[in-house]
Amino acid sequence: MSTQTSAPAPAATGERSFLLRLYLSRGALAWALAFAAANEDVDAVATTLLVAYPLIDAVSSLLDHRATPNSPERRVIAFNGLLSALAAVALGIAGADGVAPVLHVFGAWAIVSGTAQVIVGVRRRGPELGKQWPTLISGGLSFLVGITYNIQAVRDNPSLEVLSVYATGGGVWFMLQALLLGWKSRRLRTRTT
Repeated sequence: MSTQTSAPAPAATGERSFLLRLYLSRGALAWALAFAAANEDVDAVATTLLVAYPLIDAVSSLLDHRATPNSPERRVIAFNGLLSALAAVALGIAGADGVAPVLHVFGAWAIVSGTAQVIVGVRRRGPELGKQWPTLISGGLSFLVGITYNIQAVRDNPSLEVLSVYATGGGVWFMLQALLLGWKSRRLRTRTT
């Protein structure tokens, strides 16, 4: 295996820089704080926040799709963006029916979206974009949490408090991935000078 330190391709550097900004922008901590204060009832404020969360993901996926070269990974990103847009609509509808339907919709979205995130993370692993461990862990946790939300939805007294925890965890994992990408980018620049 060669240890030659060649300069990264400009497209890969641009993609890494874009992903760094994307992961930072997707940090959902502000949403989690707002929803923690508004999740007592499924009222207009809570429903608006519920719809906004997957819409943010849909916009992020659209931006990611536009910056990613044509590859099978790009199709998964497009699918995830469409799925998130549909989840926003479904959450808006479910909000009118109460906590349990919201947990079912959010859980189903978390399962499928988490699976897509793992697929994208696996495909992005490599020397240019790093090992993608935070992305893989976040996607895997999203899948598992989605299952638990659907279980909670059928139990007595389901609560939406868990969604703030989900968003906080997702925000932390995305920021960690952004920090790792920044570190990787700095290392590659240092090695080429």
